[in-house]
Amino acid sequence: MYLKKVDGPRAVTLPDGSIMTRADLPPPETRRWVASRKAAVVRAVRYGLLSEVQAQDRYGLSEEELQEWMRAVTAHGEEALKATLVQRFRSVSE
Repeated sequence: MYLKKVDGPRAVTLPDGSIMTRADLPPPETRRWVASRKAAVVRAVRYGLLSEVQAQDRYGLSEEELQEWMRAVTAHGEEALKATLVQRFRSVSE
């Protein structure tokens, strides 16, 4: 079997014991960002599967957008990534 050379690890172990691989990531051409896809990218960055720069380049995200996803998950959990709940979890300073 042929494995494509990639920068960084091919798989990481998450705190719950599950394994996340690059195959679990959304496709690079993703344009519709549902909460589960955002959460997968945040998990990949947080646990070292992708660097922030790799995630931004792969998905065409701005630094601010990725940081906002990461802040939302840190403050309120993955539930905060749902578009229907943005107002509930928006920070008071905005």
